[in-house]
Amino acid sequence: MDRRTFGIGVAAGLSAAGITRAQAVTTLAEAQEILLLGGDVGAAAQVIRAHGNADVAAGLILALRYTRVDRGIIASLLAEVTGADHGTSWFDWMIWQEGNPQIVPHVSYAGFKRDMFLRIDANFADFLVPEYLQRDRMKIRLEEVTWGGVRKDGIPSLDNPRMIRPGEADYLREDDLVFGVSINGDARAYPLRIMGWHEMFNDVIGGVPVALAYCTLCGSGILFETQVEGRRKPLIFGSSGFLYRSNKLMFDRETHSLWNQFTGQPVVGPLVDSGVTLTQRPVVIAPWRDWRQANPETQVLSLRTGHNRDYGSGVVYNDYFASPDLMFPTIVNQRVHQQKDYVFGVRVFGAAKAWPIEVFAGGRVLNDAIADRPLVLIGDADGRTVRAYERGGLVFAAAPDGVMSDDGTLWQRQEEALVAADGRRLPRVAGHIAYWFAWNGYLGAKSELYDG
Repeated sequence: MDRRTFGIGVAAGLSAAGITRAQAVTTLAEAQEILLLGGDVGAAAQVIRAHGNADVAAGLILALRYTRVDRGIIASLLAEVTGADHGTSWFDWMIWQEGNPQIVPHVSYAGFKRDMFLRIDANFADFLVPEYLQRDRMKIRLEEVTWGGVRKDGIPSLDNPRMIRPGEADYLREDDLVFGVSINGDARAYPLRIMGWHEMFNDVIGGVPVALAYCTLCGSGILFETQVEGRRKPLIFGSSGFLYRSNKLMFDRETHSLWNQFTGQPVVGPLVDSGVTLTQRPVVIAPWRDWRQANPETQVLSLRTGHNRDYGSGVVYNDYFASPDLMFPTIVNQRVHQQKDYVFGVRVFGAAKAWPIEVFAGGRVLNDAIADRPLVLIGDADGRTVRAYERGGLVFAAAPDGVMSDDGTLWQRQEEALVAADGRRLPRVAGHIAYWFAWNGYLGAKSELYDG
């Protein structure tokens, strides 16, 4: 998500809505608004102190990020009501808030936050419907929903984008990474240098409606089927402009429900209680030369996207990808891996497991299992490339022209299966790359971690 214009929209919005009231401050809602936009700050602080409850912390933390008044005043109030002290750092206060889920925000918070976000973009009203912002109707904590620096559709999705033949893609370098997808023999390549500007495509591949949800902040591109049981048409997704724990919240254009990109589940809005979880499809990251060699009939995304962006190699998000730091706050367990170490994760058979990308250094064939179902993983850390297949009872090793099973059979790696000369097939298993902080943050205790 490109946030180089971060803060411009909100500054303009707040300036237009500044408070000049002279009447007495009597409610928490009024006090929070003044601490955000200006006015009788002393009277507002008095109301906060008189309330004396930590339930106002969420409103103060929100105000701390966007305030037009002295942040030191808000920091002092936060310290008084919480007993914690993180100075004027919104980042650190957000981490504190994530770590204290027992503190339920005051009833005024949802309306205060909604009004705040509508000052940035009136179109956020599509998502922030008051009846869906009730705590018992959300699957995530409202106080942890943050603005990502762009308005609704500020990161435009690519819907049924123009594709070209490999020979026409002279803009690509051999080592440019692509998202590679093949369904029913229909192979497509979507370069990361383009997808970083759009973070979402909606397309039909091999007759199957799919969306690739790419969260640049988490380093994860996940391919979902968008035809959901019980719905007449496939869902079409876009980027809302909101984040949750440094992960994008996407939305479907039919109901305007917000969805967690990492889990494929609706978390705010009309579909929250639908029980829907989007089905994953296999996707691989690979250098363009490798994908093209393995899939000579592939189509590839055209530069003619209908949008004016700098699609050059190493342009989009270059500073973020090169840094060990996160752009937005979330609690990270770094006892085993650093927050932006890459892992390859699989969620199948009712289980989840992650493999550090480093175990595939130099190219490796790895025999392992998930939920007692044997898998073989074929990877190359240099290209961030890993594919996983079921392996039955076989054990595999690398071979010059494929992979060799322990029964002496040579198998060819294809996108949808491993295929033996005698016609046997071992199906591909869906998986994707992600930064460690996202995988651990969302799956944590539910996931196994390879440590071989």
